[in-house]
Amino acid sequence: MSGHSKFANIKHKKEKNDAAKGKIFTIIGREIAVAVKEGGPDPNNNFKLATVIAKAKANNMPNDTIERGIKKAAGDVGNVNYKYVTYEGYGPNGIAIIVDALTDNTNRTAANVRSAFTKGQGNVGTPGCVSFMFDKKGQIIIDKEECEMEADDLMMIALDAGAEDFSDEEDSYEILTDPDAFEQVRKNLEDAGIPMLSAEVTMIPQNYVELTDETAIKNLQRTLDLLDEDDDVQAVYHNWDE
Repeated sequence: MSGHSKFANIKHKKEKNDAAKGKIFTIIGREIAVAVKEGGPDPNNNFKLATVIAKAKANNMPNDTIERGIKKAAGDVGNVNYKYVTYEGYGPNGIAIIVDALTDNTNRTAANVRSAFTKGQGNVGTPGCVSFMFDKKGQIIIDKEECEMEADDLMMIALDAGAEDFSDEEDSYEILTDPDAFEQVRKNLEDAGIPMLSAEVTMIPQNYVELTDETAIKNLQRTLDLLDEDDDVQAVYHNWDE
């Protein structure tokens, strides 16, 4: 869940245990329900639902599970009461943290998020206090071990589809897009049979901050762990360079 560094989600997704995968599926199930309520059950006419489905596939959610979630949400629209909320704040040594949540009880979620920050010696700030340090981007991560295509060919497919940037890293490729171009780029890659380790619209830090103090690292990790364990928390973004 937590983007501990630029490509940390590669490690997290590869090492995900059953409990963590269960939470990911719960998170995506909620997102499907909200997307269907807001824009209907047809992903061809509902960009938000198409984006959630892409995220589900990148997390290896079975197609029948996705379809069941859409049908259930379509038949239960009146009972979907989840609300998106975002919290911003600071961890130890001024580490910037953004928390996205989807909840049916904002009082409970706010209290839990505030507690997670406090226990890690951080504090929740006002809206906008750290989000200016991040850029909202579509991000697609491709594991080199799972991709047989040459880097140059992969890059051309991505750039031709409208991607902004392509990075060739040690064990992965990273493709960045404008949020509005994300779905087209993702679809072109999918149509080309390219397996994606992750595909989602996310918040990318403009700069990363290193921590050397062991106490600060321990406190920050405590905050991130508590947020990861909270069922209402959908995603956590920060600028800690782990």
